[in-house]
Amino acid sequence: MSRDNLLLHIHQVQDELLTMGSMVEQATLKSIECLKKKDIEGAKAIYNADVVINEKRYAIENSILILIATQQPLAHDLRLLAALLEISAEIERMGDYAKGIAKVVVKLGDMDIPLPLREIEEMANLAVDMFHRALTAFINEDPLTARKIPAEDDKIDELYKKVQRAVVQEMVKEAKIIDSVNLFMWVAHNLERMADRV
Repeated sequence: MSRDNLLLHIHQVQDELLTMGSMVEQATLKSIECLKKKDIEGAKAIYNADVVINEKRYAIENSILILIATQQPLAHDLRLLAALLEISAEIERMGDYAKGIAKVVVKLGDMDIPLPLREIEEMANLAVDMFHRALTAFINEDPLTARKIPAEDDKIDELYKKVQRAVVQEMVKEAKIIDSVNLFMWVAHNLERMADRV
């Protein structure tokens, strides 16, 4: 295989990675919509669709390993393929966080408890935006943009603490909702962890 052909295959892997990233973005935002609307069936669909994200990861990894084994890439190409391997695993893990949020939605059901949904929605939007820009920066090999993104995680950490405080206040007011509100904290936790992985 010529280097041009190798580059063509690498670009195909990058396209698959972007597709996988888009799937995770959509799953994350949809899981928050399901939380807001108490859409249990929608949450179940997100939960079940996670298998497609997992399959996409393994297909990407398989393609990369075949390229490494058969083409013996050097220097930049090898580093790029190694990075693609690592990033596909990170993206798959972010998909697990969306699946986890969907699981919480199913467990909460139509329970009517006061939850800081505005902050949760803001966390989700910020995390997905960071993720989208980070992945784009990687594909475009744009280190200037990439270097700016980690600092944005501070805003998500602040929102996470705000959610924690609000949740504790609700627990103090009404002890019987402790289990449900504690379950809700996993939503905030998953979004905070997603931003950390970005």
